[in-house]
Amino acid sequence: MPNRLAHETSPYLLQHADNPVDWWPWSDEAFAEARRRDVPVLLSVGYSSCHWCHVMAHESFEDETTAGYLNDHFVSVKVDREERPDVDAVYMEAVQAATGQGGWPMTVFLTADAEPFYFGTYFPPAPRHGMPSFRQVLEGVRQAWATRREEVTDVAGKIVRDLAHREIGYGGTEVPGGEELAQALLGLTREYDAQRGGFGGAPKFPPSMAIEFLLRHHARTGSEGALQMARDTCERMARGGIYDQLGGGFARYSVDRDWVVPHFEKMLYDNALLCRVYAHLWRATGSELARRVALETADFMVRELSTGEGGFASALDADSDDGTGRHVEGAYYVWTPEQLTEVLGERDAELAARCFGVTEEGTFEQGSSVLQLPQQDGVFDAERMASVRSRLLRARSARPAPGRDDKVVAAWNGLAIAALAETGAYFGRPDLVDAATGAADLLVRLHMDEHAGLSRTSRDGRAGANAGVLEDYADVAEGFLALASVTGEGVWLDFAGLLLGHVLTRFTDPESGTLYDTAVDAEKLIRRPQDPTDNATPSGWSAAAGALLSYAAHTGSAAHRTAAEKALGVVRALGPRVPRFIGWGLAVAEAALDGPREVAVVGASPDEEAAKSLHRTALLGTAPGAVVAFGAAGGEEFPLLEGRPLVGGAPTAYVCRNFTCDAPTTDPDRLRAALGG
Repeated sequence: MPNRLAHETSPYLLQHADNPVDWWPWSDEAFAEARRRDVPVLLSVGYSSCHWCHVMAHESFEDETTAGYLNDHFVSVKVDREERPDVDAVYMEAVQAATGQGGWPMTVFLTADAEPFYFGTYFPPAPRHGMPSFRQVLEGVRQAWATRREEVTDVAGKIVRDLAHREIGYGGTEVPGGEELAQALLGLTREYDAQRGGFGGAPKFPPSMAIEFLLRHHARTGSEGALQMARDTCERMARGGIYDQLGGGFARYSVDRDWVVPHFEKMLYDNALLCRVYAHLWRATGSELARRVALETADFMVRELSTGEGGFASALDADSDDGTGRHVEGAYYVWTPEQLTEVLGERDAELAARCFGVTEEGTFEQGSSVLQLPQQDGVFDAERMASVRSRLLRARSARPAPGRDDKVVAAWNGLAIAALAETGAYFGRPDLVDAATGAADLLVRLHMDEHAGLSRTSRDGRAGANAGVLEDYADVAEGFLALASVTGEGVWLDFAGLLLGHVLTRFTDPESGTLYDTAVDAEKLIRRPQDPTDNATPSGWSAAAGALLSYAAHTGSAAHRTAAEKALGVVRALGPRVPRFIGWGLAVAEAALDGPREVAVVGASPDEEAAKSLHRTALLGTAPGAVVAFGAAGGEEFPLLEGRPLVGGAPTAYVCRNFTCDAPTTDPDRLRAALGG
């Protein structure tokens, strides 16, 4: 019999709807029930494409005996961290403070006042590697609750008080200058893996936001070292197993330092960020590899993550059926030499094995290999390799596919809109711009209410009940601003302004200018989450700084410019110390230092070829964070078009920076030079 999760919209919660555990969604009613029964709350947080979440669910939450114990002695609450990043953030902070590490599944025991007192992540069904079994943990917590209640509540109260006093050194409200950005570059250089690309050791995550900073720093300063780190890292990732050599798109991270074996889940946010990175790398260098990867990643998102309503699904699972009924990590993606021969015949299988690094020993489990493109001598016949690739892809598509989490997350769709709009514009792919516009339409139609308040998620055309957090408002505004620049449709600038109005009034501290991840009128948790560091995605804080800065450049709004500059104070403090974890903040700081430049392109009609050529030249400029307005002379779509006439009747571009404007030009080459293109 289904439990209370059967009516939820989250695919992750629905995966648990048939568990024998009597799950509750996060709600006041769940905590009221714990108070009524005088039992502790088990809070279990995960997400649909999390491998170890599936493992713990199968071992413990699907087990009748364990479920019976939970139902008798706890109120069990299940949370999708992607739907409720605020709940995830406050308890993850507590887990990390108490244990020094975190991760998912996250397992936290709470009082009926939602105060945490015992923490963990994955617990096995039997004691293992020094870890207690889940049943031992449950019995220990129950015993402490029954016999040492005062101690439990004292611990919970102390944890909440400690969290309340954990303040970040925000570094004031001064914008980082050239010196701080040079220090950040030096810090990245120290952590750079010159042999393999990327930063740090295993597991290795794609550093998309740090690469955006490196590309912008190169554009502003000419630093060849910054460009080299960006270019080499992108090449190593694109040649590694973290990149899907057949279908395009990136896995979440590499378990090794060499980018060989990925954790196979594919997330919308990673692919959106990396699609944009490779498009920007191509813009800076003309690299054919960067062009191919940007387009293949864009095509992957549209082909495999598009939803029927026009948005983009959150993720594809790491696990899938290996053909025997067992769910195995990576089963969909890996190959043995025998499997290659079965599909391609001996001669082409030998070629594929050499090209993709497939060996008898294998690079993964049971002698299977993750496909790579290792650097090797000799040239492969392009036409023959295209045939090999397409036959392997066709054969792979007949395998049982990984599960898909098809909820639409506002923030991640904002990132996808920006990536697809720019990639489509750079490479003459109007279908990608159309896909971006379709997702933007869905967000306006379904996620935004009449006051431009955002819902965090939707699924199957139904908006979820959870309010948008700062990253939703900021990333959607970023996507709308990119779409406005690409399409010349000022309505997207207007929508971005409505969203950023909420950032100014509901997410910003009016005195200090610091930002919070939840709105002032949001549900009150044990702590109001506030984290300026970039992790898998730009933090809401740095994403808001970027969108506010771009909007101010478009409109001349002093309030938005001031808010962006105040938000960048934290980058001044953290950038030189932990540059890997504030990459997007550093990229925004580069834009602020460069201006950013404001470009207006006007024509007699937006459809005339000369106007479109100037517009494309403007979009391809590498000046950090430059904003582009495009439309008919005398048009009112964008404030930047006001008072910008044609010169000699020809389409004309105007470039301004820090309240100073260049002479207008009708020459694409002069425009290119003015924008570092």
